Amino acid sequence: MTRATGTSATETRAFRVLMYGLILASAAAQFALVPVMPDYAHRLGLSGFQQGLVLGATGLATLAVSVPDWPAFPDSAEALERLGRRFKLIILSNVDRDSFASSSKRLGVTFTSIITAQDVGCYKPSARNFEALDDEIRRLGIAKRKLLHVAQSLFHDHVPAKQAGLPTVWINRRHDNPGWGATPAPQAGVTPDWTFTSMAAFADAVEADPT
Repeated sequence: MTRATGTSATETRAFRVLMYGLILASAAAQFALVPVMPDYAHRLGLSGFQQGLVLGATGLATLAVSVPDWPAFPDSAEALERLGRRFKLIILSNVDRDSFASSSKRLGVTFTSIITAQDVGCYKPSARNFEALDDEIRRLGIAKRKLLHVAQSLFHDHVPAKQAGLPTVWINRRHDNPGWGATPAPQAGVTPDWTFTSMAAFADAVEADPT
């Protein structure tokens, strides 16, 4: 138990997982209101109110430093390990190097290359991130026609990936939930080439295809 809040590490992690989708979306708008679990938020030192949670400067800072502790989806590590047996895996991430280093350790997967927003100097959906990917595959000697971009966010990934000429796989984990969760709605029409509800389902489909 932590003396300051009386909250266990397990409870803290559970709270972060629960709040992830809601907080991340609202943090983009700064000081946004998230109507969920105000009492629990107060226990963690965030500004809680009866009608919801207001992310002020302290709340945003708490969110920012928590990124390295965010858990992976339960199926991610195994799915990536299976995919890595047949394909090179290149990360194009919207976080900084240190944060992704923590995520990478948790996944336990070896990646061919890791490109972070910190490396590029901007965040997806900027075209610069995909230009950095082009530079990296040229360095590796990989033809662009062999790339397949796999991601959840239509806004951050699928729209710019399609504009960059890449086929895409949408991991639509929110398939049975309304709204866009932690990401904004796409600002342009986009149709992914394939859609799966999890990384595990995608890995299953890949393994079922011998080509």
